[in-house]
Amino acid sequence: MKYDVRQLTLISNDKIADGIYDMRLEYAQDDLPVSCGQFAHVYVPGKSLRRPISVCDCSDGVLRLVYQVKGEGTKIMSAMKPGEKVDVLVPLGNGFDIQKGKKYCLIGGGIGVPPMLYTAKQCDSPVAITGFRDESLVILQDDFKSAGAETVLVTDNGSAGAKGFVTDILKERINEIDEVCACGPTPMLKAVAEVCREYGKPCQISLEERMACGIGACLVCAVKVRKNGEEIMQHVCKNGPVFNAEEVVF
Repeated sequence: MKYDVRQLTLISNDKIADGIYDMRLEYAQDDLPVSCGQFAHVYVPGKSLRRPISVCDCSDGVLRLVYQVKGEGTKIMSAMKPGEKVDVLVPLGNGFDIQKGKKYCLIGGGIGVPPMLYTAKQCDSPVAITGFRDESLVILQDDFKSAGAETVLVTDNGSAGAKGFVTDILKERINEIDEVCACGPTPMLKAVAEVCREYGKPCQISLEERMACGIGACLVCAVKVRKNGEEIMQHVCKNGPVFNAEEVVF
């Protein structure tokens, strides 16, 4: 795995929904080989551990990280101002394996939606199903449309888009697609994986786990997977965050 620490200049850091921020960082073009589904580890001043943030987009000299304020570290991040230098370890992890000629269904739930945007840009006319608790948390809808994705919005309470869950839409559209890629809360990923198994569709999922180092040294982000008939432990930061759904032991 190739990774490097970079001092990137903060271009903007705007609030785009309730507690959700869009951070854009400048990098030298053609100098940041990020694959869709990989993540960045951001140093937060005053904190010993970095914060792992999925890559939302990486193009035209701009690295885009969309994150949710959940604690002290991300609260400090949200107060960073344009012009500041941000210490970022990037790119990290293994991303989605996207193949030309396939029809993909991209599923994101909550803060698992951002990495699916960069993934959409690597696909040919994908279907993007994005799910949120309510309309106050809805993000990136116009971005997905601009990326050429057919965008389907779902909220738990029906305050925006269709009422229900991402799996409801997936079941309706599953016969139209070849493969599913998903990122979001573990219960959602488990449900998506079960639908894909039922219909015989390949599925890649991006797991979210707490981590410290981000490079496979601390062993904090361990998950159980099934390989060659045996259950073993692997690590989200090094072996993932993207895994084949049928290998993950939920």
